[in-house]
Amino acid sequence: MEGLKEAGSHVPPIDFSTTNPLPGVELGGESYEQLATGGVLLPGQSAVYQRLWQPGVVRFEEALAALEGSESAVAFASGMAALAACLLATVTAGRPHIVGLRPLYGGTDHVLENGLVGTTVTWTDLDGIAGAIRPDTGLVVIESPANPTLELIDIAAVVAAADGVPVLVDNTFATPVLQRPLEHGATMVLHSATKYLGGHGDVMGGVVATNDEWASRLRHVRALTGGVLHPLAAYLLHRGLRTLPIRVRAQQRTAEQLARRMVGNPAVSRVLYPTLDGCDPQGLVGRQMSGGGCMIALDMAGGYQAAVRFIEALELVTNAVSLGGVDSLVQHPASLTHRPVAAEAKPGGGIVRLSIGLEHVDDLADDILGALTAVHALETVGATA
Repeated sequence: MEGLKEAGSHVPPIDFSTTNPLPGVELGGESYEQLATGGVLLPGQSAVYQRLWQPGVVRFEEALAALEGSESAVAFASGMAALAACLLATVTAGRPHIVGLRPLYGGTDHVLENGLVGTTVTWTDLDGIAGAIRPDTGLVVIESPANPTLELIDIAAVVAAADGVPVLVDNTFATPVLQRPLEHGATMVLHSATKYLGGHGDVMGGVVATNDEWASRLRHVRALTGGVLHPLAAYLLHRGLRTLPIRVRAQQRTAEQLARRMVGNPAVSRVLYPTLDGCDPQGLVGRQMSGGGCMIALDMAGGYQAAVRFIEALELVTNAVSLGGVDSLVQHPASLTHRPVAAEAKPGGGIVRLSIGLEHVDDLADDILGALTAVHALETVGATA
């Protein structure tokens, strides 16, 4: 794609055209076939139709691929659309069986458990991957850090156990700033671009970084099923990438400070954050992931009722789903994003997930520690009543 300097522009333009002039009947038909079957736009061809090819979307894809160190990237209207395309690509290739390692984002877990796009799933752990692989296994799906408890998974070990079966890693929590799964042997890297890549809570999208072969298969699925990214969303996501490293590193600094300040708080049974003692038994921070990230999970000592009281006592931190924006959010996973997850895999009722934003660390500490103090005070009163 022509660079901005060559185009005489400083800021990327937005092209809203849904259709494009064709360079004649024959060449127009060839252009359509090339793009509808997963190919890339060739010199002299027409982009034909926004569902098939869009310059702003390609600009975002190329930027994300550069960050992840992949040959290609394919963007979609949401993270779930991106995941669905990966699953459909395995189904159409005659390999509908998926091996999944929990915990995963609740939506991912739900679509795998229910086989909504024609897949079947075997749930296992790292030690069980090799035994779970079948002749029709198309993917091994993992997430690290995992949603919502921030467990870390050794990507290289998963790849070795998969023994040639493609491994898909959800890298939403870490972002390419902190972790690049392809360097550890993964085949595909999935992002809910709605989160850190966009970074401001105002745009939805998904993207998969992978090799050229898989990218062609994903573009084919996207062209036929229509899970396309809107040009304005592509513009906002590309803009978000410009500040991604600065945002993530600043949010990570705050998250680590807050996590350490919460350790030992009587309202909390355990603070879950990758750089805390006991949270990274395999030593993956520094080897696979360059820091602890911007998410914190709390296991409240008083269980579900304490989690509810804590969330309701917060004032600066907003009770809402999603994550990765400039403002801090809190949610109760078992009641929301992980509500459809099977009982044996659902997060405990005392688990609370915090997405740390760009507010001043002292303001966040006042809010979060103050809410924990309020919870503990109520529990103490209740115990002595």
